[in-house]
Amino acid sequence: MSVAAATFAVFAASQIGTPGPANMALLATGARFGFRAALPFVAGVALGKQFVIWPVGFGLMELAARAPWVFEALKWVSAAYILWLAWKVAHLRLGPSDAAATPPGFAAGLIVHPLNPKAWAMIVAGFTGFVSPGTDPVIATATIAAILLATQVVLHPLWTLAGDHIARTLAGTRAEPYLMYTLAGLTVASVLFVLFGGGT
Repeated sequence: MSVAAATFAVFAASQIGTPGPANMALLATGARFGFRAALPFVAGVALGKQFVIWPVGFGLMELAARAPWVFEALKWVSAAYILWLAWKVAHLRLGPSDAAATPPGFAAGLIVHPLNPKAWAMIVAGFTGFVSPGTDPVIATATIAAILLATQVVLHPLWTLAGDHIARTLAGTRAEPYLMYTLAGLTVASVLFVLFGGGT
C-alpha cells in the first residue's frame, strides 16, 4: 500500500517535458510576450493542475473502478485531440509580438490544465499505474500532487524561456517550419506514450 514515487517522478518528467497543449501555450506565450511577462501565466498553469489531481484522487478513481470504460474512452478522445493539436502546431508560424496586446495572466493559466486532455490522461495514468491498491487516498493524492507540482515548477518555465528564445532567433527564418514540424512530431510521440506505455 504505497506510491511508487521515484518511478512516477520519471513518468511525470517525461510527460510534462514533452509537447502537449499546456507546453504549446507556454511556448507561444513566451514567444509572443517574452519570458518575464509570461511568468504569471506560468504560475497559473502550474497550480491549475491541482484542480484536476485532487478530484481524481478522491472521487473519480472510484468511478474508474466501477466503469473503467469511461476512462478508456477519455484516453482515446484525449489522444485524438492531441493529434489535432499536433497538426495545428506543425502549421503554426511565429509572428512578431503585437505591442498593444496584453499577455495572459495568472487566472488564464489556471484553466489550462482542467481543459487539457493530456493532463487528465497523465493524472489518471498516475493513479492507476503507480498507486498500490488500498493506499490511503490522502497520501496517494498528496504524493502525486507534490511530484507533479515540483516537476512543473522546473519544466514549465523552461518551455516559456524556449519560446522567448525561439522568437528572438528563429521567427521568420528557414529553420522555423522545421522546428514546428519537430514539435508536432514530439506531440504525436507523447500521444503514443500515453496510449501504449506510460506506466499503465
